[in-house]
Amino acid sequence: MFAILNLARMLAASLAALAMLSQATAEPLAARNGYPAQPIRFISPFPPGGGNDASTRWVTTRLTEATGQPSVVENRGGAGGNIGAKAVAEAKPDGYTVLTGQVSLMAVNPALYSAPGFDPLKNFVPITQINAAPLAIVVASASPLKSFADLVARSKGEPGRVTYATPGNGTLSHLVGVVLSKENGVPMTHVPYKGAGPAINDLLGQQVDVLITSTSSVAGMIQAGQVRALAVTSPRRIGVFGKVPTLEELGLRNARFEDWYGFFAPAGTPPERVAFLHDAIVRTLQLPEVTKLVVDGGSEVVANTPEAFAAQLRQDMERWSRVVKLSGAKID
Repeated sequence: MFAILNLARMLAASLAALAMLSQATAEPLAARNGYPAQPIRFISPFPPGGGNDASTRWVTTRLTEATGQPSVVENRGGAGGNIGAKAVAEAKPDGYTVLTGQVSLMAVNPALYSAPGFDPLKNFVPITQINAAPLAIVVASASPLKSFADLVARSKGEPGRVTYATPGNGTLSHLVGVVLSKENGVPMTHVPYKGAGPAINDLLGQQVDVLITSTSSVAGMIQAGQVRALAVTSPRRIGVFGKVPTLEELGLRNARFEDWYGFFAPAGTPPERVAFLHDAIVRTLQLPEVTKLVVDGGSEVVANTPEAFAAQLRQDMERWSRVVKLSGAKID
């Protein structure tokens, strides 16, 4: 509970700092055929305190300046994000309901779940990708593991005894752990949680040895000295993780993994409304204050076109379906 409250406080502090950094507001985009004329609801399909929730709020806190309408964030977690995604897939395609998706939800779940309740390619229209972010492999500050080399040595010396927590079965974090264990000789035992918040709580209590999660979930705790990052999965060092080695630098193969978060509208949403949302979100992501929050959270702004985002989704679905097969994981 302490970790969850701490995450909430850090998020609130970040948002307050964002509001203070710039008092100037830009003129809203011109409405298109009367849209938008009411608040826009953003569904984050995971509990508060994780990377999906943080990424959503980085944007929505300032999005009203571009849309001229309030942005309402609703956390609707469960079933690895499937419940919230299904709700958006079934929502009226009028541009007033938007999903914050991520790799584990949109590219992994279709291969992992026998019936996820939605098809990422058929039920959604990509709007734009918020960011590209590595995953972080972290330990509690009190952990005896001081480096990734320490983790490798201990896992090989005591195969299966080292435990790694993740936000849940089939998440990108889980699959990165599978690749480390099966393709890179770092044998660890997976301990799934229902979200990053509970996993962080048990990491701090040293009930698990290691946590693999999004950088945005632990960036503030890295700065506060509560956890220590052993490695990141990106091709380069980013933000507050600038002193943390990448897995590729450490000599691991097939170890470049980038998480992403992005916005999707229900299939059938009028193209002009998708275009409006795209333009408003990209304008918001380009605000220096918002860009700083993204970078400080350990990721990089992408803000691509719907077409480029759709291509990224298809590429990731192909890649992660292979890793799901390697893991042997399947959820009915």
